[in-house]
Amino acid sequence: MNKIFLALLLIITLNTNAVELKKYTGLIKKPTISLPDLNGKIHTLSQYKGNIVLVQFWATYCPPCIKEMPSMNSLQSKLKKADIPFKILAINMAESKAEVEKFVKIVNPEFTILMNEDGSSIQQWQVFAAPSNFLINKQGEIIYTLFGGVEWNSKEIVKKITQLSKF
Repeated sequence: MNKIFLALLLIITLNTNAVELKKYTGLIKKPTISLPDLNGKIHTLSQYKGNIVLVQFWATYCPPCIKEMPSMNSLQSKLKKADIPFKILAINMAESKAEVEKFVKIVNPEFTILMNEDGSSIQQWQVFAAPSNFLINKQGEIIYTLFGGVEWNSKEIVKKITQLSKF
């Protein structure tokens, strides 16, 4: 995927003020993923059935993506302590493995980073901004979406995820 195009997506994202999860109204109800992590292990979304899954599309050059990763770590930790089945799959938006590995050493995400060097998932999921977030229920359906950065460990988001975990 062309980095100029991704830079334009970032500009669009920086101009949006997304602060809350919105009900998903897109056409992709039960999305799929089949991507490698940084160790080459393939992850599919179906492996995570029974969990609430946050799927995030991000980039190393995206300031909101960088800023929110610590709150994603905190969210995952909070939900684990509350015994809520929750996982994060962070899909990099068409950067090289070397770029992502360098970034990961600095930011230290405590969740799964997936590689999508050819950008095919960006098109499949109809992603148009970085970060783009999709909250998926235990049955594998997209329920909420959010385009732009947010503090993931906020009371409102924790409450919505907790509610989703009951179904």
